[in-house]
Amino acid sequence: MVKMIPDEHLNVLRKLYEGINERDINWVVTGSVSFCIQGVPVTPNDIDIQTDKEGAYKIAEIFQDRVIKEVEFSSTERIKSHFGALMMHGVLVELMGAVQKYYDGSWEEPIDIDAYKKIVELEYMEIPVLDLGYESLAYRRFGRVEMANKLEEYSEGKFI
Repeated sequence: MVKMIPDEHLNVLRKLYEGINERDINWVVTGSVSFCIQGVPVTPNDIDIQTDKEGAYKIAEIFQDRVIKEVEFSSTERIKSHFGALMMHGVLVELMGAVQKYYDGSWEEPIDIDAYKKIVELEYMEIPVLDLGYESLAYRRFGRVEMANKLEEYSEGKFI
């Protein structure tokens, strides 16, 4: 599997990994960078980190000199989380803690990232990511069928 991630994203991912990995924080990379390092041919924009409520605040504290949006509870019609953002070397890093999605008439419980986590080896790092099968299902539920189909094509089919 070829992992094509731009150098600036790789450098930021390395900084995040070094800052978070040895601490007691349950986290995963999700979104386009996760797809990219799992072999899906996409061009990443930002880096999305998903964690629990406490993890979002801890990560913001670790990188407090890079915070551009303080972590706070945020909600839209379809998603809610403890959301914040960092800027590292020109790359936006979004922090999402205790993500809940509105689906089929009700709010789901916060996502149990351990149930969908897998480890991808990248440049001597063991990066936790969300499984593409789960991501495909999540995108399909949000009506993003084209991306769901693309992710499904590259997934191992575990959660579909």
